Amino acid sequence: MRKTGVAAVLAAALFGVTGCSGGSPSSETETEASGDLVPIEVGVIPIVDVAPIYLGVEQGFFEDEGLELTLTPAQGGAAIVPAVTSGQMAFGFSNVTSMIVGKSKGLPIRMVAPGASTTGDVDADFASVMTLPGSGIEETADLAGKRVGVNTLNNISDSTISEAVKQAGGDYESIEFVEMQFPDMPAQLDAGNVDAIAAVEPFVTITEAQGAVPVFSNYAEPIKDLTVAVYFTSDQYAQENPETLDKFVRAMTASLEYADANPDEVRAVLPTYTSLEPDVIEQLTLPRYYGEINQDSLEEVMRISLDRGLIEEEPDLEALLPRSG
Repeated sequence: MRKTGVAAVLAAALFGVTGCSGGSPSSETETEASGDLVPIEVGVIPIVDVAPIYLGVEQGFFEDEGLELTLTPAQGGAAIVPAVTSGQMAFGFSNVTSMIVGKSKGLPIRMVAPGASTTGDVDADFASVMTLPGSGIEETADLAGKRVGVNTLNNISDSTISEAVKQAGGDYESIEFVEMQFPDMPAQLDAGNVDAIAAVEPFVTITEAQGAVPVFSNYAEPIKDLTVAVYFTSDQYAQENPETLDKFVRAMTASLEYADANPDEVRAVLPTYTSLEPDVIEQLTLPRYYGEINQDSLEEVMRISLDRGLIEEEPDLEALLPRSG
């Protein structure tokens, strides 16, 4: 697996947040604040995937690098990407398909660090296609001709599901994807409005507790060792603030490695920025938090995105990946 150096709309009713309101990111030429700490704003989605950055702040990894983080919650990349490209935020969090689609449309964005990765286990991952017993969906190929709920159309969930069905020999083009928010998925499945849903934690655990059964993880397959999400910045910010960028990457890498080695502390930090119940936190499957982006998996995402018409041509991957050194 080649690596290069350093999902999800959730309702506010489910996820309480502790992030501060933000201002514009500070450049290195500006006056440093809070005892010589450089203030930077990071756009995050209040889901399990971003636990490492909260842990990193708690453990002092960013402060050790001279950074003072403002973590600003948003409901998804649709709000975070323009905030970063406009200079309102220094960094943001997004899934890799959105990054590839954005780059293909000419957005001046660059990945700087990984966010979350699949466990690689199709039976125990933080994302899973769920259905009801008796639905007739027992294997991946059985999704052909079915209605499947996804949080965003033409993105990472529907493209990976259709690819998995294709590889399983099913008629992937006959799947009908229906857009809905993650918190709405359990009720929509129970009501019979869809035949299956593409859930992520904690909704995998919540939906299973309500009687649903998993089919497979569309993050664990069809792409091996998928880097699901990343932290990114704008080309302009990277060019104007190279030292701050390097500090952020070092602290973020330390945070990811710490989180991956300390799953109990990941679970312990979740109540600080979500309102998840303790029993759900205890049972949910965590992502893997690697310190590197798997470039091979991004190339597969790009190929699938091109095949499904999400992009018209493949963007320059080297211009999107973190710069080494």
